[in-house]
Parts: sequence; structure tokens; C-alpha cells
Amino acid sequence: MFERSAELYDLVYGSKDYAGEARRVDELIRERRSEARSLLDVACGTGKHLALLADLYPDVTGLDLDEGLLAVARERLPHITLHHADMTSFDLGRRFDAVTCLFSAIGYAGTEERLRSAIGAMARHLEPGGVLIVEPWLEPQDWKPGHLHLLTVDEPDVKIARATVAALDETMSIMDFHYLVVTRAGAERFSEHHEAALFTREQYTAAFEAAGLTVERDEEGLLGRGLYLGTAR
Repeated sequence: MFERSAELYDLVYGSKDYAGEARRVDELIRERRSEARSLLDVACGTGKHLALLADLYPDVTGLDLDEGLLAVARERLPHITLHHADMTSFDLGRRFDAVTCLFSAIGYAGTEERLRSAIGAMARHLEPGGVLIVEPWLEPQDWKPGHLHLLTVDEPDVKIARATVAALDETMSIMDFHYLVVTRAGAERFSEHHEAALFTREQYTAAFEAAGLTVERDEEGLLGRGLYLGTAR
């Protein structure tokens, strides 16, 4: 999905408070597993959360399905193991004290069946007493079909405008991103089509419980979307 925009990703989300989010994630993990030393970041993207969490956990690993984002992450984190894998079916052959899935990447699971597969795969990678943190995408009542959004980047060597048109297909949010990228070499225009499922609170909770986890919800979360926290029994 990020085939054309992977190299622009960190510029587009340059205002995101990765450092503050990593600190909050660490606090939530330590409250439940104070001695945690190992962490897996599922859908790690370009690795900005993982780079910060690597300063807090001596044993970190990441995985993502998008090769373009992983290429950026590998350049940023040359000494950290990164896997190309699907969040719904991965098997790394080991367990971790904590597993995270942030920035609403779970919405890309697409269906409730795949949501349960993804949470199940993450849960299977937890040590007993380990902690799973999932940042959800929007809930159905929060999505606004027809909404238009414009994001801009104004750097000395690059100017980016990304216009988004929001649509709805049953319970799937549709985002068509239209990019204009201007550098001294010229201007480029391209579009990307993204779909993310609008899961309900009941669906998230049921997926955690089906995976054998106790589940809590932090209402505020990192961006106001809340967080789901599961603990392996």
C-alpha cells in the first residue's frame, strides 16, 4: 500500500510525537510487567517507535508486511532484526515480554476473522504474564464518509501535499491519498488506495478474549483513539 510513499512516510508524519508515545507505551508495559526486557513491534513501519523502544528494552524485534517501509526501517536500525511477515499469520519461533501494534495498523487486518487471527498470532508470541498493546483504528460511528483532508510538508528541499478523500464500504473505511511531491528535480503526482476496517469495541474485546488474554481499554491512548491492553495468563 505504501509502494510509492514509503520514502516520504517520515516526512508526512514528521509532527507525530513518537518519543512521547514510546514513553507512554513503556509506562503501560512496566505497570503490568516491570521486569520486561524483550519487545516485538508488529507493523513496525519505518521503525521510529522501535528505535526509541530499543533504548528501553535490550531485546527488540520488528515486523511489517510492506517491503518499502521495511527498507527504511532497516536503514534506520541496521543492528535490529526485522521480519517481512503478515500480522495475521506470523510465527517467529519465540516469545516476548511485550508485543505492540501501534498507529492503528490493526485496521489493515480488514475483517473480523483476520482481526482474531492477528491478535491470536501476537498473543502466541507473549511470555506468560506478557503484555500486548494494540492501538485501534476508528470505530464505525467516528468515520465521516465524504470528509476531505489536506496534509502538507514544507521543507527546504521538498514540498508535499497529500489530499485525502474519505469513503465507506459497509464497515471498511476507504482513504484515497492523492500526492503532489515537488523537489528541485521536478513535480510528481500519484495516488494510493488504502482500506482499514472499522472494528467495534466488542470486536476488539472478543478477539483478545478468544486469544486467551485478559483485556483492558485505556480510553485516551496515544492519539485519542484509545488502546487495548492484553495480559497473557
